[in-house]
Amino acid sequence: MNEEPETQQGAGTPDAFERLWTPHRMAYIKGTNKPTGPGPDDGCPFCEIPTMSDEDGLIIARGRSVFAVLNLYPYNSGHLMVCPYRHVADYAELDDGETAELADFTKRALAALRKASGAQGFNVGMNLGGVAGAGIAAHLHQHVVPRWGGDTNFMPVVGHTRVLPQLLRDTRELLAGSWPASP
Repeated sequence: MNEEPETQQGAGTPDAFERLWTPHRMAYIKGTNKPTGPGPDDGCPFCEIPTMSDEDGLIIARGRSVFAVLNLYPYNSGHLMVCPYRHVADYAELDDGETAELADFTKRALAALRKASGAQGFNVGMNLGGVAGAGIAAHLHQHVVPRWGGDTNFMPVVGHTRVLPQLLRDTRELLAGSWPASP
C-alpha cells in the first residue's frame, strides 16, 4: 500500500517526519526575561531566584555563599547550575569562601545526580563572558550537566530537539531529596 505523507497547508514540503513542538523554548530564543543590563537590579534572574521559594525558583539547595538551581532551558534532565548569591561576572572575582563553597556544591551536585538519576558522566563548566557563550554573562554560574551512555541520540543531532522525560518541578524535588548534607 502506497501512503502519501500527511500534508498541512502552509507547513512547507511534506517530509514524513513527526513534529515535536516545544513552544516554551521561544522565551529563551527571544531572550524573554533576560537582564536589561549588567547590574543586579537590571533583571538578573540569578539575583531574583534566591528571593523565591525553593519550589518556585527551582532551587535544589542553598548554602551560605552559593545555591544550586535547575536550568530553565536544560541540555539534559537534571542540568543544574551553581551560582553565587553575590552578583559577580568573573570567577576571579569570587572570594576564597565563595570559591570553596562553589567547589563543594559542584561535588555535591555530582553526588546528587549520580544518586537520583544514575548519571554516568558530566559536563561541568563555566562560560565567562558573552563571547564565550554565557547566556547571562553578568552573573557567574557553573553548569553541571549529567550524561548517560547513548544520550546523544538522533533527536538533538538530526531533529535539533532535546527530549526531557521529566517536568522541572519533579526533577527539582528528586535532586533536592538526593542532595548530600554538609560535611
